[in-house]
Amino acid sequence: MKPGKAAMKEIKHHINGQYVSSCSSRLFDNVNPANGKIISKVHEAGREEVDAAVKAARAALRGPWGKMTLDERTSILHKVADGINARFDEFLEGECLDTGKPKSMASHIDIPRGAANFKVFADMIKNVPTESFEMPTPDGTGALNYAVRRPKGVIGVISPWNLPLLLMTWKVGPALACGNTVVVKPSEETPTTTTLLGEVMKEAGVPDGVFNVVHGFGGDSAGAFLTEHPQVDGITFTGEIGTGEVIMKAAAKGIRDISLELGGKNAGVVFADCDIDKAIEGTMRSAFANCGQVCLGTERVYVERSIFDEFVGRLKEAAEGMKIGPPDDAEADMGPLVSLNHREKVLSYYQKAVDDGATVVTGGGVPEMPEALAGGAWVQPTIWTGLPEDSAVITDEIFGPCCHIRPFDTEEEAIELANSLPYGLASAIWSENITRAHRVAGQIEAGIIWVNSWFLRDLRTPFGGSKQSGIGREGGVHSLEFYTEMKNICVKL
Repeated sequence: MKPGKAAMKEIKHHINGQYVSSCSSRLFDNVNPANGKIISKVHEAGREEVDAAVKAARAALRGPWGKMTLDERTSILHKVADGINARFDEFLEGECLDTGKPKSMASHIDIPRGAANFKVFADMIKNVPTESFEMPTPDGTGALNYAVRRPKGVIGVISPWNLPLLLMTWKVGPALACGNTVVVKPSEETPTTTTLLGEVMKEAGVPDGVFNVVHGFGGDSAGAFLTEHPQVDGITFTGEIGTGEVIMKAAAKGIRDISLELGGKNAGVVFADCDIDKAIEGTMRSAFANCGQVCLGTERVYVERSIFDEFVGRLKEAAEGMKIGPPDDAEADMGPLVSLNHREKVLSYYQKAVDDGATVVTGGGVPEMPEALAGGAWVQPTIWTGLPEDSAVITDEIFGPCCHIRPFDTEEEAIELANSLPYGLASAIWSENITRAHRVAGQIEAGIIWVNSWFLRDLRTPFGGSKQSGIGREGGVHSLEFYTEMKNICVKL
């Protein structure tokens, strides 16, 4: 190393309370998507590191974590949340370097919600009842049946890159609250905040082995080694459908439980009786927030014909008014995509739209950026009209800042269009006629449906997808159902 040159930061695994290197010494680059520069070198886990992490988690189940009272465990999780907030700026910096998203967004959503997940589920597990039944017996003395919750065991957590801290703690929070231990494999694109959480866990008094982190990729790497490990009792995953299918196959060996929140191609339905100001504002966020990298985002918009032209014109104006910029730009509405590889995918769909005959209302390419940011994964917010429903741009999840808008004439047609794909994650309905909104919401095939809003989340409610968009539900007592086993105890009186 040359004199005066700082050493490149290394991100290591967190196993049994310690940061450890990979035995193979294999490292991969963690790149800042805003400028294309390397932030850090990340250790890639092999089978040996994953096995050590799972064994540490298994031992912790039988050790101090498994012997703690519920009050002791939940008190520690409150300290974890406080620890994240105490190091808020560190988490914010790491999240924005990894994702490129504006700090204004991450500081209001990603970090505070990531911390809150520990307190919410710690409080919830203390207040969720079970059931009991008295039953008669032939001898007349009777019997009492009562249910108790017990942790499922070692949970493999595979978390995504679009909201790294928030969606990882959305799984880890309830898993630990229920008394499980975890091995987390964060996305290779965004390893920083999950790794930093290991320090916070240690400081909060979480016993060694309860929270473990291994880094790497999917196939023939940490992801596959974790999901195939026979001592992992349950696997929870948020990500694309193809990976979910692979995880289902791995979990079938040993009949292990899974919770999958997969992709979608979500539809927004805008009726002529909507408040068009609200519909434009909500659709802007659902199509372009986080550079379109939100599983709940809207990529298909169906608008009643009488307001179609006005809606398209106003959404175009709003999209063209967005400011694209790096995390530190307080006025930036949108950052880059997560990587140059992902940009290639998104741009391929931008080109496909043109090839299929779309009218490009706005965007469709790469914005001009200052020289210091020219190496970043930037794309323009993009709106199309005029595509047939069988175009890949309409049927495939693009996961970029884009949407296609099509007119409809009847309520029945709108419902049919919204339900036409094999996915069912989310939908948004815009209508001031609450009877119609209620009627249509009941017929949309999706796990979560917003009426006159988008991304409004009560953490007590069920969250997850239908059809090919997932298996199981998270949130509230529904998370507890996955992370615990219900045991019935029958006492003969």
